[in-house]
Amino acid sequence: MWWPWTIFVLLLAILVYNYMLTKNNSNDEADISLNSTYSYIIVGAGSAGSVLANRLSEDLGSSVLIIEAGGSEDENDMMNIPFMAGDLQATKHDWAFRTIPQKHACFNMQGKKCTWPRGRVLGGSSSINYMHYTRGSRHGFDGWANEGAEGWSYNDVLPYFIKSEDIQISSLQNSPYHGIGGPLTVSDAKATPLSDIYRQGMKEMGYEVVDCNGEKQIGFCPGQETVKKAERWSTAKAFLRPAMTRPNLHVASNAYVTKILIKDKRAVGVSMIRNNVKHTIKAEKEVILSAGAINTPQILMLSGIGPKEHLESLKIPLVADLPVGENLEEHINVHMSFKDKTSSAFSPSPISFWKYNTFKSGPLGKTHVEGSAFLDDQDSLLPFAQLLFYSVSGFPSMDENFLNTLNLDPEVLERMHEASKNSSVKPGGTFLILCSLPHPKSRGKIRLQSVDPFDPPLIDPNYFEHPDDIKVLLKGINQLLKLANTTAFRTVGASQSDPFDEYFYPLCQDFPNESDEYWICRVKYNLVAMYHTTSTCRMGAADDKTAVVDPQLRVRGVSNLRIVDASVMRHIPSGNTNSPTIMIAEKAADMIRGIDSVKHIREKTAHL
Repeated sequence: MWWPWTIFVLLLAILVYNYMLTKNNSNDEADISLNSTYSYIIVGAGSAGSVLANRLSEDLGSSVLIIEAGGSEDENDMMNIPFMAGDLQATKHDWAFRTIPQKHACFNMQGKKCTWPRGRVLGGSSSINYMHYTRGSRHGFDGWANEGAEGWSYNDVLPYFIKSEDIQISSLQNSPYHGIGGPLTVSDAKATPLSDIYRQGMKEMGYEVVDCNGEKQIGFCPGQETVKKAERWSTAKAFLRPAMTRPNLHVASNAYVTKILIKDKRAVGVSMIRNNVKHTIKAEKEVILSAGAINTPQILMLSGIGPKEHLESLKIPLVADLPVGENLEEHINVHMSFKDKTSSAFSPSPISFWKYNTFKSGPLGKTHVEGSAFLDDQDSLLPFAQLLFYSVSGFPSMDENFLNTLNLDPEVLERMHEASKNSSVKPGGTFLILCSLPHPKSRGKIRLQSVDPFDPPLIDPNYFEHPDDIKVLLKGINQLLKLANTTAFRTVGASQSDPFDEYFYPLCQDFPNESDEYWICRVKYNLVAMYHTTSTCRMGAADDKTAVVDPQLRVRGVSNLRIVDASVMRHIPSGNTNSPTIMIAEKAADMIRGIDSVKHIREKTAHL
């Protein structure tokens, strides 16, 4: 019986080889010696920066340095596993931001401060997100162009979405809206039998089944996810890693940019801390900020670019008076749990981990975000609500580590513990649906806490500052309650009765069940950000006083400085923001290089 030992030795050898390969890859960018000058310096190796580094380094005549405050995405094995996204929050790979105290929301959080996880790692938030692939409504991008962001209409941006994509969903591979052969793998998110229940329920509600990244967005959209062969396919893996063999691209991880160096209104380089040593690196052509919608405005303001009054209050010399940090937009949601007598929703087990680690198969290789539904409104071309169907057990563990990531108020935490002890509802046999507000009217802002670059910025999303936001969210919740009454949902025992009522929300039980007063209370206690922060350095026309960058993404009043990340979005898109951020980087790379890499695609999509 020699064969079991042979198999054991072979598996052990494979595991050791994979470990050494991962270990070697994770150290490459940490040990590299940096030049004193580069053609381009990119600050931030996230969803946009990784794409930009790949595309700019295609020109071997240009040298590129990309700087990332975090470390390698290979340092945490959980990061590769699609299902384990939630476990990446509150780790060293997360900036773990908190908002300032909110007036109208986050009531269940300590000090009314909402959690705002953001990726601090190669790949940025694409390395810790939930990988749900949506592009946004065509009408949203046309709205950007109509407001002065020339060159950013739907027809302008569609070719860049297609350029990035490698669609692996057979029913979409002949669609003119999708691409084959790009770096970013997009695969089918179907994971459980519940996906058919969601589809049938939405059809009963009168909604078509659509490809929301295709001809039209309104309807039920079967899930699409950035997963390749059961692994998270972040921009680090899709774009940055393949380019790191190029001699003209250097990656500096665990390096913290403290300031942009500006001389005579011209960006000439950056100052950064690496290995506890201060470095000054010069840029011959451009400094490009891709640090995200929170860190980009922080770095700009530390460098003297921002609202004059705010900078003067901190005694920061003014370089350019611009509305940096203003116009913050963020998606918000409230989630509901539905009973499921089929127990189809997934909850991880030791067997599922063994199966994944041994064969790279099983439910851990899927995100379990099995679809989106975009609900229409007669008063607008844009959807008023997005439903996200998440086929996981609706009751998170009462494990202290998990609860710490939620920043829950001690009193709320105690009441949750008591409710769970006395609850007749047991974990399992449930699934989750999130109701999101795609186009909030409330606007927030980012400000500096101090002149210390290591102090986190002050984040104020200003939730529900505009009264229409809670009204529209209630409208979406009412549609979700109607969905619960469809025949499809009743076949699995789902109903308007939400087990979360008993288990998580004793704080709202003084109000009539499912009344508007109850839901307003529920929303204010249980509002959850979607972590889709945008528009803090928005683009606009030359006479637009709300804009920080022009449509070429150049910072006004400072030459050789550009911003390429979600902060430049004119408005938040209808849906998840990772894909639009990648598109922005693809388009920006062409602008910077002065080329048109999608001419052949545009010729095929012009009629769309």
